[in-house]
Amino acid sequence: MDKIPMTAAGYTTLENELKHRQQVERPRIIQQITDARTHGDLSENAEYHAAKESQSHNEGRIAELEDKLARAEVIDVSKLSGDTITFGATVTLVDEDTEKKQVWQLVGEPEADAKKGKISITSPLARALIGKGKGTSVEVMTPSGAKAYEIKKVEWR
Repeated sequence: MDKIPMTAAGYTTLENELKHRQQVERPRIIQQITDARTHGDLSENAEYHAAKESQSHNEGRIAELEDKLARAEVIDVSKLSGDTITFGATVTLVDEDTEKKQVWQLVGEPEADAKKGKISITSPLARALIGKGKGTSVEVMTPSGAKAYEIKKVEWR
């Protein structure tokens, strides 16, 4: 039973989703099933089957969230410091080919969201960054080939 590292914000997000699924979605789906039952023959009742499918999906997600929260190892990023990149660091990179700047925070898998600038600690880029410091160049294999980045800044927020 491996621990899953995550930030406090990531833990709170998962907790909120779990509460929503248990307290809002579960009763809503149960009501849909109850309503669909009143429509007669269940074997040919599309509403009933859709509601049961929705219930199955919701319960599966609840179980998944409970498991992740039980195995969570919450790491307070605000108490971390240093020049070496580890879990929770916010890293500013510059692509050595295009000079394009990118900012990424290294987080646990459950909270990774590239659109929000959060990448999983297990991603190829994060694995290449771990242990490195400001001013270092890293090379990462991407689906489109090797990419080189220079680490411009390491922050803890």
